[in-house]
Amino acid sequence: MDSASSRPQPPDSRPTLGLPAIQALAAADMTAVDALIQRRLASDVALVNQIGEHIVAAGGKRLRPMLLLLAARALGHAGADAHQLAAVIEFIHTATLLHDDVVDESDLRRGRKTANALWGNAPSVLVGDFLYSRSFQLMVELDRIEVMRILADTTNAIAEGEVLQLLHVRNPDTDEPAYLRVIERKTAVLFAAATRLGALLAGADAATQQQLHDYGMNLGYAFQIADDVLDYSADEAALGKHLGDDLAEGKATLPLIHAIAHSPAQVATRLRAIVETGDAAAMPEVQSAIAATGALEYSHSRAMQYAEAAERALDGLQDNEAVAALRGLAHYAIDRKY
Repeated sequence: MDSASSRPQPPDSRPTLGLPAIQALAAADMTAVDALIQRRLASDVALVNQIGEHIVAAGGKRLRPMLLLLAARALGHAGADAHQLAAVIEFIHTATLLHDDVVDESDLRRGRKTANALWGNAPSVLVGDFLYSRSFQLMVELDRIEVMRILADTTNAIAEGEVLQLLHVRNPDTDEPAYLRVIERKTAVLFAAATRLGALLAGADAATQQQLHDYGMNLGYAFQIADDVLDYSADEAALGKHLGDDLAEGKATLPLIHAIAHSPAQVATRLRAIVETGDAAAMPEVQSAIAATGALEYSHSRAMQYAEAAERALDGLQDNEAVAALRGLAHYAIDRKY
C-alpha cells in the first residue's frame, strides 16, 4: 500500500512555498547562473557590454531561469548543465525585452531608463540580436539535439508573437482569443520551455516532460494576464513602469477588451476610439469603464483559472521542496503587486 505522503492530497493541503522561501531554495543555483551570465555576456565590443550589463543588472526576479532550475530539482536533477540552460533562458528573455522596448517605444522598465532611451533603437536591437546568438552558442555547447529543437521552436514562436502583437496595436477589434494567442507566443512558450527543459535534463519520461510543459504554459498565461491587470491597478512606483503604458501603446489587453465588450454602446464606441488613438490622457475614463464592467475582477479570475491549471499539472509528482516551490509560484503569479 502507498504511504500517505505518496498518495494524492487535496489541493489545499499540498505543501506550497512563499516567494522568499522559493528564492532561498534556489539561491545557490541562481548565484551560479548569475555568474555564468556575467561571464558569457562579455564581448570585445564595448557597446555590447554596456547595454547588456545595463539590462541584466536591472535584475527582476529571474523567474524564467528559476523555473528551469526548480523543474529539474523537482525531479532530482541539479548541476552545471541546468545552470547553463537557465542562462540561455535568461539571455533569450533579455533579448526579447530589448526588442519589446524598441517596438513599444518604452522609456522605463523596472524603474530604470530602457536601453533604447539611453543608447537609441539601433544599438538596442543589435544587442538583442547578440544575446539571441549568444544563447544559441551556449545551448550548442551542451550538444543535445532535443534541447536545441525546443529552444529553436520557442524563439521562433516568440518572434511570431511579436508580429502578432504588432498586428493588434491600435486595433479595437482585438478579442480575448486573439489576446490569448499573443500571450501564448510572447510569454507562455518561454515559461513552458524552461520547465520542459528542466524535466528533460532530469531524464524524465515524455509524460512527465509534458506535465512540466503544461505547468509552465499555464503559469505563463496566469503571469501575463495578472501583469495586464496591474497595468490598470498597481502603484506606479512599485510597478517600475508608467501606469497605462499598454493603453498609450494602443494595446487592448484583457481588462480593456472585457470593458469594450460589456459597456453600453456609447461607452464602447468611445473606448474603441481611445484604443485607435492610444490616448493615454483618457486613462481615468478607461479605468472608470473597466470598474463599471468588473473587468479587473473578470481578468483576475481568468488568471486564477490558469494558475489553478498550472498547479493541477503537477499532480502525481512526488512532493518535495521544489514541487512546493512550483506550486508557490502559481500563487505568486496572481497575488503579486508588481
